[in-house]
Amino acid sequence: MKKLIYIAILSTVISSCTKEVLVDIPESEEKLVVDGRIETGEPPVILLTRSNNIYDETSGNLLLESLVSGATVTVSDGSNSVVLDEICSQSLPPGTEEAIASFLNIDPEELDDVDICFYSTTNTAIYGQVGKTYTLDIDFEGEQYNSTTQILQPHILDSLYWKEDPDNPDNGYSWMTLTDPAGQFDAYFWECRRINLNSDGEPIDDRYRTTFNPAFDDAFFDGLTFDFAYENPFNFNQETPPEERGFYQRGDTVVVKFSKINKPVYEFMEMKYTQLQTGGSPFATPSNLPSNISNGALGVWAGYSPSYDTLVCDD
Repeated sequence: MKKLIYIAILSTVISSCTKEVLVDIPESEEKLVVDGRIETGEPPVILLTRSNNIYDETSGNLLLESLVSGATVTVSDGSNSVVLDEICSQSLPPGTEEAIASFLNIDPEELDDVDICFYSTTNTAIYGQVGKTYTLDIDFEGEQYNSTTQILQPHILDSLYWKEDPDNPDNGYSWMTLTDPAGQFDAYFWECRRINLNSDGEPIDDRYRTTFNPAFDDAFFDGLTFDFAYENPFNFNQETPPEERGFYQRGDTVVVKFSKINKPVYEFMEMKYTQLQTGGSPFATPSNLPSNISNGALGVWAGYSPSYDTLVCDD
């Protein structure tokens, strides 16, 4: 009985001290946001948007309205300099839909429903090549923005293998063995897709996707050979039983796209995906993403040097 009285008194004291606090946070300054990438054998692709106020209601229309049109975007590699074309998804060159959808992180069929404009080129002189440094220059509304990135020498995984989960027969994670070069900074980026066919005779996955934490560096394993696992990012949905989510099934054929990235790109990606994973947590620390774009712009200009390997999920 005494315990109940103490709880009642404590509740009264706490509730009497409760006060609604309204924090007046000033409007955020609108900034240019750059989402740009170039990888081996592919053209540069740049998506430009304007930043939105953190308290604005997020919607598809708001994101479409924030797209930037009319900028002059140039990419150079020291030998060639190409002004990119502004291209909209409703008028894509045939055969480019899958690559553009992958860059925009949407399904290819969604390109039929929205008109997203970005900057790219069909001039192969500026397609990504290993060992080159690429400079991005943007001229928009009288302001100039620039950045550089590199396509580094690719690094090949030692091996891939599938290991069945003891508690989930015919389900398991993809495992790989990596030997990291000693005495230098190295960072990596992981993407994957399954290419075994569905009932319609099409590959199960129509594009590459990132895992939940796709970017990592060698701070804790410089010069070591080690094994690590990655989950299947495609089956975290209502159709998949909870106990099977994150696993690859026996018989899946998985293509792994394993890229080297430089330090500024790693720092952006590591923070980006950390925030995506902890965004709903009340204990997450708010912070701005680092950027490698000049003049106060947000975002990243990223170079990738992928190597590819295929895993058949079986013993």
